[in-house]
Formats: sequence, C-alpha cells, structure tokens
Amino acid sequence: MDLSTLIGVIAGIGLCIFGMVYGQENVMKALSSFLHAPSALITFGGALAATLTMSPSIGDFVKGLKSFGIALKKVEYDETEKIKQIIDLSNVARKEGLLALEEAANSSIDDEFMKKGILLIVDGTDPEFVRRILETELECIENRHKSVISFWENLASMGPAWGMIGTLIGLVLMLADLQDIGSVGPNMAVALITTFYGSLLANWICLPTAAKLKEKNSAEVMIKTIVVEGLLSIQAGENPRVIEEKLKSFIDPTARESLTSGGGEA
Repeated sequence: MDLSTLIGVIAGIGLCIFGMVYGQENVMKALSSFLHAPSALITFGGALAATLTMSPSIGDFVKGLKSFGIALKKVEYDETEKIKQIIDLSNVARKEGLLALEEAANSSIDDEFMKKGILLIVDGTDPEFVRRILETELECIENRHKSVISFWENLASMGPAWGMIGTLIGLVLMLADLQDIGSVGPNMAVALITTFYGSLLANWICLPTAAKLKEKNSAEVMIKTIVVEGLLSIQAGENPRVIEEKLKSFIDPTARESLTSGGGEA
C-alpha cells in the first residue's frame, strides 16, 4: 500500500469535513447540508458518463476506473539495484561469454522485460534489432500508461463542468419560482452543491491520481531505459566499469555513492 496516496486521500476529505463542521453547533445538520442526492447524481454521474463517451471502449473505461488501485499500490523502482544487477551480468559475460547469461536469465531474474532482452542477446540477435524490439515494447507500455492517465485527466476536466451544469439547472429551477422569497437561500445552497462536488471530484481524486500514475510511469520507463542501455553495452563487450559509469548518469548524484564498482579489469 502506498501510504502517501492513502494518507493524502484521507487527509483531503478530513480537512473538508473539518471545514464543514467547524464552529457549527449541530454537526450532523452541517454535514447534511452538503449531502444532496440529485446534485451528486448530476455531477458524478454526468462526469462518468462524459468520460465513458470519450473512452475508446467500455473495457477501457472499466480499466481506467480500476487503475485507481495502481495509485494505491506501492511499487518499488530501485535504479541502483538494477544497475548492480546489470554490472553483475556484465562480469559474467566478460568471464564466461554471452551464452552464460541464459542461465542467469532463467534462474535469478524476475524482470520479464530484462529477461527478454538477455535472451535476444544470447540468441545472437543484431544489436540494432535488440534495441528496436525493446524500445518498441517500452513505447507500447508507455502508451498504455498514458491512456490510463488520460482517463483520470478527462474525468478531472468533466467534474467541474458537470458541477456547473448542475448549478445552472438548480438556478433555473429556483428562478422559475420566486414567489417564496424565504426559499431562495436554501435553494441557492442546493444549486451550488454541484459545483462543490465537481471541484471535489477533480482536485481530491482525479488530478492527484493522474499525477501519481505519471510518477509511476516515469519511474518504470527510467528503469527499463537503464536495462536497454545496460544490455546493449554488455552485448557490445564494453568494460563493466565503463558500463557502470554510463548507467550512473541515469540516477541522482546522491544515489551514485551507494553503487560499489562491480567492474572487471580494464
């Protein structure tokens, strides 16, 4: 579980609730003032309906909704450990040859992307084809991620829009019957609730989720880019120390100190 996401979601709604009840004598009455089923139906239902319209298919729409679980899931992307793993492989290839990498790929590597690259190298695939195959797969992975991210960005844009539509509906109904002046205030409050719901949907759930998924996408792309460059360097027969220095350029300078040189003899 990604605690930062979970804490952020809980803290966001908690602060809203605090603002609703602060200074109010009747807490339940204050909270009930922000609950209005027709307004929720217009805002949340309308935003979801519009997002469904923008989705390529119902399956993509459902997939987009399920991706909220990815934002809550903690995924570790350790660049330094991946570089160490590549350096170890480069030492094996330097001492025993490229064919020895097949055993390592089948026994100690869980990363399917990395394993695929190693097996391509072991099979004697031309380096240019190896790069093309791996970069094509990486591009397809990134495109799938961007599709899910765009789902949340679309939903974020539809939330406030449908909130305003709900407000306009409420205002029209209120202005159509102004005989009871005393009802104008309560009716205005109900009309504005949809705007509140729309802003809440966009800024509490959708935009933070999209930002979290973007961060996870960037981390995964970085790891896979390191793998591509590392494996191609191994295939080219580069010195492990040279490979290490090359891959260090991908990571933060403060993280480079944790890397111990795994290079062989120059």
